Parts: sequence; C-alpha cells; structure tokens
Amino acid sequence: MALDPVLLEILACPECKADVKLTADEQGLKCVQCHRVYPIKDDIPVMLVEEATIDPDRPVKA
Repeated sequence: MALDPVLLEILACPECKADVKLTADEQGLKCVQCHRVYPIKDDIPVMLVEEATIDPDRPVKA
C-alpha cells in the first residue's frame, strides 16, 4: 500500500521543517534539506529524528 499523496503533502522533517519526499524504493521519506531518511514501517512513516539516518546519496522518487 502506498502512502496517501495528501499525507505526503502535509508531512515535514521534524528536525529542520523542510519537505520530505518518498525515496525511490518507497521504503522511507527523505528530507530535501538535511537528507535525513525516515523509515516507513507497516505503511506508517516513523517521523522520529532518532529513527532517521542521514543519506545524501539516496535518490527520491520523481
């Protein structure tokens, strides 16, 4: 199940408040500013800074 596009529109990075985009593999949400990747577990985005990884090279879905 994919994330609801309306949900993606309202989510923001809890660290820097920038937009997040779905990663190419659809397994996370990546912040466009600080490059934190928040995991998606059981179709639920885990928007906790301590659960995120920082990955400047991970592509986002176009």
